[in-house]
Amino acid sequence: MRIPPILFLYINGICLRQDSRPVTKQWRAERSRDRYYRLAKRENYRSRAVYKLKQIDHRFDLIHPGDTIVDLGAAPGGWSQVAAELGGPASKIFALDIDRMAPIPGVAFIRGDIRSDHIVKKLREAVPEGVDVVISDMSPDIRGNYPYDHARSVELCEHAHTFAEKVLKPGGNFVVKMFFGDMSKGYVRKIQEVFDEAHVHHPRASRPSSSEIYVVGLGFHPRGR
Repeated sequence: MRIPPILFLYINGICLRQDSRPVTKQWRAERSRDRYYRLAKRENYRSRAVYKLKQIDHRFDLIHPGDTIVDLGAAPGGWSQVAAELGGPASKIFALDIDRMAPIPGVAFIRGDIRSDHIVKKLREAVPEGVDVVISDMSPDIRGNYPYDHARSVELCEHAHTFAEKVLKPGGNFVVKMFFGDMSKGYVRKIQEVFDEAHVHHPRASRPSSSEIYVVGLGFHPRGR
């Protein structure tokens, strides 16, 4: 069996390992020992990824009380749980996914493909005034070929960005997960074109071996304005 090479890269002084490992007994054992996995279980969150969003929000002041927030690729719903907490009772939270998701109090679920004009229309009808924040923790199915997995990740980011441009209010915020690679800089440049600020962040809750980064756009300004 051919073992794919392990690549290393650095972002802001943090060493990230680029690999796509299959799910194994060893991986499950590591997960059970993981601090954030255990914490999520104890605090009744649906995934350890909730702490990534909490840390991103703490760093960039992404979500405010009363915001209208859209969570793309929301299942199983961890980020939607945090969005509801951060937005508070006056907020509107919409979780979008092509898969089913168990209900979350205070979160409206829309099942469908974010690339579909029908889904965009459905959301606009629900919030004609627009959206304050779009968040996305979507990941592609891992094939174990890092260049391919990176390209698929960037493709998902492109879809999330396109969706965000259609629904965000001026001044809105955006965060999306990406597997870092040679296409990342080009994507960040696109974010810089339509946001006042663009940042690349690797939260503490991301596993040290993970190549994932989060691209953050603050202060949306629609094209042509």
